[in-house]
Amino acid sequence: MLAQRVRKLSGISPSAWEHPADKAALSALKQVKGLDELLKMLFGGTMERSIRLLHISCCVKVTQAQFHRVKVLLDRVIDVMDWPTTPDVFIANNPFFNAGAIGVRAPFIVLNSSVLKALSDDELYCVLAHEAGHIMCGHSIYKTVLWVLLTVSFSALPIPRILVQAILAALKEWDRKSELSADRAALLALQSETENYSLLMKMAGGDDLSQMNVNDFFLQAREYEDQKSVMDSFFKMLNTMGQTHPFPVVRLQELRTWASSGQYQAILDGNYPRRDMTQDNTKEDVKDGFQYYKSKVQASEDPLVKAAREAGDTVGKAAQGLREKLKDAFKKQQP
Repeated sequence: MLAQRVRKLSGISPSAWEHPADKAALSALKQVKGLDELLKMLFGGTMERSIRLLHISCCVKVTQAQFHRVKVLLDRVIDVMDWPTTPDVFIANNPFFNAGAIGVRAPFIVLNSSVLKALSDDELYCVLAHEAGHIMCGHSIYKTVLWVLLTVSFSALPIPRILVQAILAALKEWDRKSELSADRAALLALQSETENYSLLMKMAGGDDLSQMNVNDFFLQAREYEDQKSVMDSFFKMLNTMGQTHPFPVVRLQELRTWASSGQYQAILDGNYPRRDMTQDNTKEDVKDGFQYYKSKVQASEDPLVKAAREAGDTVGKAAQGLREKLKDAFKKQQP
């Protein structure tokens, strides 16, 4: 478990691995009307303490004497990522394959018991690094809001229902994008692609890897990408709307693209932003996100995206033609 070649990423800032789609979606989320009021209402008093007490009461807290395997792996994650604090971890008795990071002032990780049973040490390490990555990126506050909105009746919240629904929709959209950043954190923590890919395979097909093949799984991911009829595009969009995470094949492709990029290798070589030098770059985040989506739209073969792109090109050309005509007319009126 964990070869000696794993490099400690001293002082690394989360901005080094944040996915541009995550940053753009989070910037958009922060602009949603009513979010600030909801945050103050939920966390200005006792809500966070209530959530923590809930997990203390019905889960098992990881310590040196309880789930020691998890404790050792998490300590290693925190050391490699050079993070100043170690979050608590709670094990929940739940057959659903899932994990999460929640909390605001003292965020913590929750692992369902099924995760421990299904994963090797390296794969479990990736899950812990993924959840720790959410905490390092500051995702846990918004994930907690989402958890509360999905758990508590809308009628119990003293803000208009329509605002709650708008916030919930924006949160779900951002939440899916945030997983792409956390996947990158897991790759950086382990610095090996194989286990990250096998983890995604187990999420999709269960814990028996002997029945799966990573090359075929990549071909399956390509098959999904290659379904490009109008109806396929519509169904992809419709299917995604109900998900809390991007589909495993989508995450697989995104992670492999980043793993083969110069950005990932540069981080391993020690070229990355440090926490003590990182500033608030909200405008840059929006700009990066815009450029990311723009490049995706321009390169996409999806028929719905192509139709929107062509419509935009047509409108753009018409607008340019109108500007030229107005400019010529203005010149003719000059003495």
